[in-house]
Amino acid sequence: MSRLFIIALMVVFGALGIGLWLYFVFGTGGGQFREELVPELVVFCIEAFFLVGLLGLIQRHLEHRRRKQMWLSLRGSFRDLLSQLDIAFLAPNAEPTSSRELERDPRVIDHLLAELERKHPDLDSLVALKREGDESLSMTRDLVAVAAQLSATHMNWWIAIVDSIRRLAEATDRRAMEKAIHEMLVNIREFDRLEF
Repeated sequence: MSRLFIIALMVVFGALGIGLWLYFVFGTGGGQFREELVPELVVFCIEAFFLVGLLGLIQRHLEHRRRKQMWLSLRGSFRDLLSQLDIAFLAPNAEPTSSRELERDPRVIDHLLAELERKHPDLDSLVALKREGDESLSMTRDLVAVAAQLSATHMNWWIAIVDSIRRLAEATDRRAMEKAIHEMLVNIREFDRLEF
């Protein structure tokens, strides 16, 4: 159930319950219906308000938190790779991007893409990136099943990310490495844009 639908149900049962309670307390006439059936309907509305509405929202909140933890574990798996790339573009005396930003802030990817268009990493940085890609490849590949739990679209973009990391690990010249890095960043950016 969507959050809006749950909220709509809560509003309906809440308003109905209040209306019936007001009718029971202040209403006149109605005989047996008001004396016997209305209290049961009020109780039913209260139960529905809490069981269907509030518990549904709590369940959705817990599910959202679980999916966010999965997303963070996925994003954290190539933190070292992004860190190597960040260092490759680092200006003298500048501070590297924090691990938290590398894992959570999608703007880091846009920044790295812009840097990649303006600069070429030196050879030592490319070798370090290739080595890091080789080391993180098996771990990111193993996480395909975790990405699939988020959605089929997440899984598809994750597979694209893993494939670009594989190309980086197998690249033998500067052009192939830079192309693989660019593809990896674009795929990560698309992965970040998906809702979970």
